[in-house]
Amino acid sequence: MQVHIRKARVIDPQSGFHNKVVDLLVEDGIIKNIATTIITKADTVIEAKGLCVSPGWVDVFADYREPGFEHKETIESGLSCAAAGGFTDVLLAPNTQPALSTKSIIQYVLQKAAGNVVNLHPLGAATQNTDGTNLAEMLDMHENGAIAFTDGWKPVQHTGLMLKALEYVKAFNGIIIQIPIDATLSAGGLMHEGIVSTGLGMAGIPALAETLAVHRDIELARYTGSRLHITGISAAGSVEMIRKAKADGVAVTCSVTPYHLALTDQSLSGYSSIYKVLPPLRTEADRLALVEGLKDGVIDCIASHHRPQDWDAKAKEFEYAADGMAVQESTFNILWDALREYIDIERIVDALATIPRDIFGLGTPEIKKGNKATISIFTTEGHHTLAVKDIKSSSQNNPFTGKKLAGKVVGVINNGQLYFNK
Repeated sequence: MQVHIRKARVIDPQSGFHNKVVDLLVEDGIIKNIATTIITKADTVIEAKGLCVSPGWVDVFADYREPGFEHKETIESGLSCAAAGGFTDVLLAPNTQPALSTKSIIQYVLQKAAGNVVNLHPLGAATQNTDGTNLAEMLDMHENGAIAFTDGWKPVQHTGLMLKALEYVKAFNGIIIQIPIDATLSAGGLMHEGIVSTGLGMAGIPALAETLAVHRDIELARYTGSRLHITGISAAGSVEMIRKAKADGVAVTCSVTPYHLALTDQSLSGYSSIYKVLPPLRTEADRLALVEGLKDGVIDCIASHHRPQDWDAKAKEFEYAADGMAVQESTFNILWDALREYIDIERIVDALATIPRDIFGLGTPEIKKGNKATISIFTTEGHHTLAVKDIKSSSQNNPFTGKKLAGKVVGVINNGQLYFNK
């Protein structure tokens, strides 16, 4: 396989070609040449206005539902979705059936993903079967490929158990990931508690249900000296608490979803369950605080929180509809469309590629002659509309489908393979 990428801006601060417009020639997965102009007859030529290349993007939290919920998403369809979205690496949520809570299930998903253009990194469950009662065998899973530990959509509620989990992973410098939700304060809530929920007559979830969880977990991380990653923050108060904790030297990092950066609770005015997510969409003030937190680096990286749901799970009364959006293949477009007036593309790439690789120890592949190509290819020019017929996910709970969004993912090169969005 020979791929000629023409006139692309390199966005890779560690590369000698950073911010330069060059040609790249990739042959059998290796960057054979980088130059102002390359003359060759390659199998595939990629060119587009505003073309950019960067180290491969990482999605730090996505759910492919296999094993157990293959009617919503399989590992195969999920990885196709990731490649279409420009990701070369994905951290997989453990909320399957059975949960990713033993080494055998970790090995199963790694075998299912082997040979794909996208690298899959399973997140092991912090507790047995994500039931929040007893710790899982995290060291065993770590030694068999689990990259970090979390109970995913069912974050650990028991304070003593969370303390033990943080202490446990410290022995091997592991990371605990938490979605910031206090289950008792969010119970029965359907959307953000505020003016919009009151007007709609829907039960609300207060920002306190998030900030209380963030505060508790930061203090536990401070006490244990362990590494904590909070994913899916949605409230302005969370940003400020994490900002202060970082200044204090607490080993805490965090990520935000594309939809929390782009949407607010006003989206639920039509009672559409496609906008029902957890943590919920919050106010414009919260959204702007998230944008500012991403811009100044308090928010480290991006997590799609890709959560596919079948039609039956969403097409019912709002109260009973399942949470989540399947937006992995739209992530870059959502981000660039919402943020291009506030944040430059270098910071976006930093949050998609460099920082998540640093946090989770994946290593950042330099765009350099002779190196293995692990590259995301995209353009910041023009617009792209994801049509229903082109969706790679097995599910269609994506509110951005059919909408004209800025930029386009052109493809990825990884593991000696090319995925090309023609």
